[in-house]
Amino acid sequence: MKIAVISDTHDHIPAVQEAFRRIQALGIRQTLHLGDIIAPFVVRFLRNVYDGDLLAVYGNNDGERLFLRETFQKFQAEIRVAPVELELGGRRIHMTHEPVAPEALAQHFDVVLYGHTHEIRNERLPNGHLILNPGEACGYLTGRRTFALLDLDTLRAEIVEF
Repeated sequence: MKIAVISDTHDHIPAVQEAFRRIQALGIRQTLHLGDIIAPFVVRFLRNVYDGDLLAVYGNNDGERLFLRETFQKFQAEIRVAPVELELGGRRIHMTHEPVAPEALAQHFDVVLYGHTHEIRNERLPNGHLILNPGEACGYLTGRRTFALLDLDTLRAEIVEF
């Protein structure tokens, strides 16, 4: 099972639409967003190009939480308070925005996902577990717009620059 992992879109509408167009074109039906969406209206723009399942966590810049939640619900998506623990494709996943002890968490989860730093991290630990930060989709800090494709069967991630 392949899923997309994206973070730190920061209201960059062209980047949001391009990323989600690519995710849709790849046939990815599950996307995890690691926060800092910012404005609720962003959900409408991504839903114009992506109709797969979407689960997000709030980031530190997501101040309009009530309207974000309502907008996500309106567009058949979900946003939660981090951390979120879930199982997908038989893998235990920990998703959050701000990284708190990812190495320690990776002892208990197959995959630890975080955003916030805007820096890519795609690290397979000696125990075979994965720590993944897909970087920033907005490109504001690094000049690179990225998301990750995560293969839950192999626990390998590919960073996609767009």
